[in-house]
Amino acid sequence: MRVTVIGCSGSFPGPDSAASSYLVEAEGFSMLLDIGNGSIGALQRFHGVLDIDAICITHLHPDHCLDLTVYWIARTYCPGGPAPRIPVYGPRGTAEHMIKAYELDPNPGMTDTFDFRDLVTRPTGIGPFTVTAARMNHPIEAYGLRVEHGGRVFTYSGDTGPSETLVRLAGGSDLFLCEAAFAQRPGLPPDMHLNGREAGEHAERAEAGRLVLTHLLPWNDPAQTLAEAKASGYRGPIELAEVGTVYDL
Repeated sequence: MRVTVIGCSGSFPGPDSAASSYLVEAEGFSMLLDIGNGSIGALQRFHGVLDIDAICITHLHPDHCLDLTVYWIARTYCPGGPAPRIPVYGPRGTAEHMIKAYELDPNPGMTDTFDFRDLVTRPTGIGPFTVTAARMNHPIEAYGLRVEHGGRVFTYSGDTGPSETLVRLAGGSDLFLCEAAFAQRPGLPPDMHLNGREAGEHAERAEAGRLVLTHLLPWNDPAQTLAEAKASGYRGPIELAEVGTVYDL
């Protein structure tokens, strides 16, 4: 299983990164986890834009889903005719949300291009992967994702505040891609995001093999986020997500 960081900026694209998107590949099958704003442009640096076989969307905030609208254009109107229809897994109402964002007629909306399916909290086969979704601690319906293949485990937190469910979801992961959007300071809204220290604490309790901090807000100092995580007590390797980094599991 190979994981490539396509976009890791939190809340909005930064000067060096699109918003959230991660490419997971195995056995010739390619799956995107999230497709935030700017990510389709970045994807083309690393992978064929039409060579995606499935998409999972963790939640319907723009920095995790909005580029599905432009990806619809790419797959629908490409030279040579429409690309094959692919499954898109997401929270309830994803299809309706996307057609409103693009102001499309609901019939057919985007359903000629995408086969919209609800994320479910039980193991689901998507290509060669087994994907398990779990509800996270966020103001809207949001999920973390555990992806398993060939005895290896990759967990992506999506967006979440502190969450016992996330610890269970990430249990024993070889790679834990965990959001660390907040800098550690008083007065932050509760039940929305983690800071670096909290990400490290979740990784330690999950006994994850490697922690990668992501969803990094452009106005925060990434060195501070990394320092907070390293002071958390987590005993494994920690690094910041960077566009183009590849993890082979």
